[in-house]
Amino acid sequence: MKTRYIDLKNEINEEKIEEASKDIINGKLVIFPTETVYGIGANALNEEACKNIFKAKGRAVDNPLIVHINDLNMLNYIVEEPNEVEEKLINTFFPGPFTIILKAKNVIPKTVTAGLKTVGIRMPSNKIANKLIEYAKVPIAAPSANISGRPSGTNISDIKKEFDGKVSTILDSGMVDIGLESTVVQVIKDKVRILRPGKITKENIESLGIEVEIDKNILGKYDGKEKVLSPGMKYRHYAPNTKCMMVYSKDEEKMIFEINKIACKQKTLIICRDRNYNKYNIQYKIKMGNTLEEIAHNIFSILRKVDKYNVDLVIIEGMETTGLGLALNNRLLRACEYNCIDLDRMQIYS
Repeated sequence: MKTRYIDLKNEINEEKIEEASKDIINGKLVIFPTETVYGIGANALNEEACKNIFKAKGRAVDNPLIVHINDLNMLNYIVEEPNEVEEKLINTFFPGPFTIILKAKNVIPKTVTAGLKTVGIRMPSNKIANKLIEYAKVPIAAPSANISGRPSGTNISDIKKEFDGKVSTILDSGMVDIGLESTVVQVIKDKVRILRPGKITKENIESLGIEVEIDKNILGKYDGKEKVLSPGMKYRHYAPNTKCMMVYSKDEEKMIFEINKIACKQKTLIICRDRNYNKYNIQYKIKMGNTLEEIAHNIFSILRKVDKYNVDLVIIEGMETTGLGLALNNRLLRACEYNCIDLDRMQIYS
């Protein structure tokens, strides 16, 4: 298959997006931007087309897909009527980087839901994504555009080679806005459980007067006892081939001292906040930004570069676990395969 590449970095060409939508209608795969990461999408109502997503990514079939919509009429077609809390979340956070698990209607294939009775639904705010769905006139099932286990795609240059010849069309709008996948939640007895943290935080949801709990798998290893309800819960994810370690302390000087101590023992690459860059006395360093928003925007692209340094170890500065920091720590723990030192708790995870 020859992959068609469409450059939308300088303008949103609706004719080109409409061309790509015909691929969705005809059961083919399209890589497209959202505000979070790039997605690899297919007609969510076409089981054979969705199976090809799993093949292209090398994705386990028990890992459900998120379905993208562009209006509430489409929502009503594919899921049962939301309850009061679910409706409140939808009205507040759609469109945006927010996925909610709802009871699926039979029109959604079992391939999409991984055999569950529920399905994750998201309404992206990205104009290209919305236009693609609008022209296709069907919901689009789309996980992140990356080979499974690798960091998610936040710009096409990072993932183009991985999918050349595997998808029909690539829509390139440059670097995405956020850089982390959407927040995924499920409402259980009027309480919101966050299954995957993202830009929409626990604090954002609590501001609506709704009780929120964090799933135990977000900062811990998946125990294998429950079915996977959300992408990113079970499998090795976001990880380079090089061994990675995360080190954290609220006391930055303490953290820097510990990282320098570990780094001097072997050939190491350090991924750090910009303000700490000159405090590390080694050859290989990468700046990741200072604010949590900057780090979220940059981190997946950085993780894709580290193998080129040919080092023995990558050490990443950890984050606080409040707000967006919870989502970043969730991704980094998985990238490091839980190889982490928390200096404040004096805990070592491995």
